[in-house]
Amino acid sequence: MSLSARDAYQAIRSSGSELESLLEAAANLRDQFKGRTVTYSRKIFLPITNLCRDRCSYCTFRKDPTDPDAWTMSPTEIDDVLLRGAQQGCKEALMCLGDKPEAAFPQYRKTLTELGHRTTAEYVARACEMAIERGFLPHTNAGVLSLDEMKLLRPLNASLGLMLENVSARLSERGMPHFSAPDKLPSLRLRMIRGAGELSIAFTTGILIGIGETLEERVDSLIAIRQLHEQYGHIQEVIIQNFRAKPGTRMESFAEPDSFDVARTVATARLVLGGRMNIQVPPNLNARDHTLLLRAGINDWGGISPVTRDYVNPEAAWPHVDKLAETCRQAGFTLRERLATYDEFLDRPGFLPPRLRAVAAARQNEIVQGAL
Repeated sequence: MSLSARDAYQAIRSSGSELESLLEAAANLRDQFKGRTVTYSRKIFLPITNLCRDRCSYCTFRKDPTDPDAWTMSPTEIDDVLLRGAQQGCKEALMCLGDKPEAAFPQYRKTLTELGHRTTAEYVARACEMAIERGFLPHTNAGVLSLDEMKLLRPLNASLGLMLENVSARLSERGMPHFSAPDKLPSLRLRMIRGAGELSIAFTTGILIGIGETLEERVDSLIAIRQLHEQYGHIQEVIIQNFRAKPGTRMESFAEPDSFDVARTVATARLVLGGRMNIQVPPNLNARDHTLLLRAGINDWGGISPVTRDYVNPEAAWPHVDKLAETCRQAGFTLRERLATYDEFLDRPGFLPPRLRAVAAARQNEIVQGAL
C-alpha cells in the first residue's frame, strides 16, 4: 500500500538513521517491482523554439524574439539533427519548446505563417512526422497543450510530457518563481495531465524541487500525480528534478537542494507512488550522486544524448553511457536502454499509436540485439 500524506510528510523530513531507513525501504520496494535494472533512453534534443510567453524566475532557456540567441528551428535544421542522431543510434526525438509563443509574439506568428502553419502545435506535428520518417519515436514536451492539440499530436508521439512542478498555487503569487508564468498555474497543468489520461496517452510528469516550495507541498504534488494515475493509469514516469541556480536569472543566488534533500525526496516519491512507477532523476543535474540516487529508489535516468546538449540546462553535460553503466554495475545494477515508451506501455492496448508500432518494434529489436 502506498504511503499516506501524513506518513509522507514525516518521511520527507527524515535525517540520520531515519533517512537510512527511508532509503532502504524505497530501494527494497523498487527491487521488488523493478529488479536491479535501471534504464535510459538514447535521444536527440530538438529545441523547436526557445520563444516563450512565460518568465519563470529560474529559466535561461526562454527568449524573446529580440534576443540575439532566440531561435526557431527550420525544417532543414531539424532534419540535420535527425540525421546525426540516426547515425549515433538514437531512437527518441525529444521535442522541447517554450509555452504558447504565438500568443505573445507577432513576429513569431509571422514565422509560423512562412513555415506554412497556423500554430506551434501544427509545426511540432510536422517535426514529429519528419522524425518518424527517420525512424525515431517522438516525445513532445511543448508546455501546456489543449485537448485538441493533444489529439493532433497523439498519433505522432510515443509519449507526451509536462512537468507538474508543484501543485501549490502559492508559487504563482507575486514575488514567487511562477508569478510571470501564466502557464505554470497548477490548475492548467493538472487539467492537461488529466486530459492526457482521458486520451490514453503515455505521459511523463514530475516535480521541480528547491524553488521555494515547502516539503509538504512536494508531497502534495506527488499525491496529486498519484491520484491522476490511479484514475487513468497513463503516467509512465515521474521525474524528480532539482533546481539549479543559473547566472542572469532572478534566482541566481538561490540555494540549490543538496544531495540528501534530493535523495529523501526521491525515496518519498517511491513510497508515495509505489513500486510499479518508473521514477527518474536527471543524471546530468546530479553528476556526483548517481550511487546515492540508486540507493534512494530510482529505476531510470531519462534521456541521454550523444549528439545534442541539454538546452534547458546547458551547463550540465550528459554523462557518458559507458561510465554510467560502470557506476550502475559497481552499485549492483545493470544499465539497459529503453524506448521513449516504456516496455509496459508498448503492448498495452490503446496507448502506442498504430503508426508507431512498426517503428517501436524495429527500435526495440535493435536494443535487444545490441544487448546480446
